[in-house]
Amino acid sequence: MVAAAGALAGGVGVIASRTPVRSALSLLLVLGNLAVMYLLLSAQFIAALQVIVYAGAIVVLFLFVIMLLHMRTGEGRVEKLRWQRPVSYVLSGVFLSALLWAIWTGTGTQVATSPAGFGTVESVGRSLFTTFLLPFEIASVVLLVGIIAAVVVGRPVVPPSARAHLPPPE
Repeated sequence: MVAAAGALAGGVGVIASRTPVRSALSLLLVLGNLAVMYLLLSAQFIAALQVIVYAGAIVVLFLFVIMLLHMRTGEGRVEKLRWQRPVSYVLSGVFLSALLWAIWTGTGTQVATSPAGFGTVESVGRSLFTTFLLPFEIASVVLLVGIIAAVVVGRPVVPPSARAHLPPPE
């Protein structure tokens, strides 16, 4: 329940944030809570993949592209708002109280059991390379196109007048 609320709060943060960096950090919150939900489902391998691949690599890639594009536009640094620090203290206190309340009043109810082999390396690999082979390959191509686009966007623009002075390609 707490992980679902955290994921929902992160999703609202992705949409409501005014700056792209905060949206990416809110996405990190969503992906982290999703990994917690995988752990609650006894799918440890999928949770580890979630943290390593999505929360680690993809969000870092998003932040890199955001910073690259932010530098290119020449936008200045956004001023900090004065009310952020007191609000963060209040929200942290509320979150800590809710977490402690959930720990102390936990009833220890039974959770439905997962099927045998759910979330293991073998079951994930078998479904990935049999049932979901085409979507897996399409996702690979989309990521490749994204990487190529990031390289093209990050390449410096050379005006036509400067191209005349460049040495010919070998």
